[in-house]
Amino acid sequence: MSLRWRIMGSMVFVIVLTVLINVAVGYYTTQARLGVFVEQIGDNEAIQLARNLSREYTATGGWETVDNALSEAGYIYYSAQEGEGHTESERESSESFHKDRVRVVIAGIDGRVVKDNLSNLASGTIASDLEGHRETVFDLATNQPVAHVYVDVNREFLSTESRGFLNTLLYITLIGGVLTAGVTMLLASRLSKRITTPVTALTEATQAIAQGDTTQLPVTSSDEVGRMSDAFNQMTSALETQRELRRRLINDVSHELNTPLSVIQLEANGLRDGLQTPQEASDHIIQEVDRLRGLVTDLDWLAETDRGELRLALQADSVYELLNAELSRWQPQAHVRQIELSLQVLGDLPDIDFDRVRMSQALGNVISNAIHGTAVGGKIMLGARVESENELAIYITDDGTGIHPADLPHIFDRFYRTDQSPSRGIDGTGLGLAITRAIVEAHGGTVTLTSDGFGLGVSVTIRLPLNQRASSSSPANSAARTAATAATN
Repeated sequence: MSLRWRIMGSMVFVIVLTVLINVAVGYYTTQARLGVFVEQIGDNEAIQLARNLSREYTATGGWETVDNALSEAGYIYYSAQEGEGHTESERESSESFHKDRVRVVIAGIDGRVVKDNLSNLASGTIASDLEGHRETVFDLATNQPVAHVYVDVNREFLSTESRGFLNTLLYITLIGGVLTAGVTMLLASRLSKRITTPVTALTEATQAIAQGDTTQLPVTSSDEVGRMSDAFNQMTSALETQRELRRRLINDVSHELNTPLSVIQLEANGLRDGLQTPQEASDHIIQEVDRLRGLVTDLDWLAETDRGELRLALQADSVYELLNAELSRWQPQAHVRQIELSLQVLGDLPDIDFDRVRMSQALGNVISNAIHGTAVGGKIMLGARVESENELAIYITDDGTGIHPADLPHIFDRFYRTDQSPSRGIDGTGLGLAITRAIVEAHGGTVTLTSDGFGLGVSVTIRLPLNQRASSSSPANSAARTAATAATN
């Protein structure tokens, strides 16, 4: 059974069940209340009649005018022949009240019948087992009881009337229930269609994605169904982005692998054919193998960040010592290219928590790019400063060829290489800055790159959060305070 029919069936079942429960409860509750009402009718009429009889008895001192009291109360019934001797008002009173023939019997204190309005018992006979509601008639002058009046309401008649009323009520309620069920089915059909249509579209779109196609669902509302469609659209967009990134990754890795493999093959062929000396061929082959190894290492680093497996060995350490070590590490390459590499520290640098090895790799990627992108006689500035109470900035600035503004939004993308990379002498894999960003973000920091254009250099800024427990300055920082600028050529 489809989801739509299940929703419709459930709603109709609930409505029908509710109607039946309401009918049953209403029927039996009304029936019980009508029974109480019948009892109240008898009690009230007996009490009222006893009062009228008490006043009539007191006024006349006997039962001579008892028929007047019964007639005023409507308990004297006339046939066609009996009504000829009575006035029109008496006949109308008799016809307007108690058409169900309520029996009234007045019995004296000694138990003898005084009056039976239906003439079933003769006056003066001993009355026994009288039914109905009993009330006492008093002589109001002496306040002494003089008789008992029995009012026997025709229960069978009232029960018949009650059943008729209940049947009519039941009939009307059932008609209302049927109409309600019909309206409910229409609403359920519309609502179920509104719910199941997006679900059906979602199923079809999911099947399309499984086959490699992408599609977007229409978002026609802001409720849960609309949010589901919007979330699905975001998922499909993310999947398409991942597919594109995967295709790019495969193409880029293939390209990066093909170049060194081609060089290795050419060198091996040249060595075999005697076109290359063993020394020259081995040097080129080792260089390309190192390049392959670097590519594999970079991919492993990125895989760790993608899987959330990048583990940092954080400990309080000196930022100044880190920068000074990087200065010593890259100084020989800068010297070979006749580039001035200097270190500038502004103010005191507090110790912070970082992974020395991985942060060295992050800085090394940036410094290596700066060295390869700076012309002979250029300058590279490596520095650090505290920018706020919660942040420390490390910056690497060069006066090299710069980067085109159109390339800046993509500069940290994997395998992204600008069109000017060959002219800058950068022959890497395009993963260095992506790895740098991953390492910095794992430390809770950010990295940004700015360039005003060609020939205006590049500035990379790494911002790391300060921590309170590692706020004391190391001896190296004291040395930095005494020498604001340290430069080595």
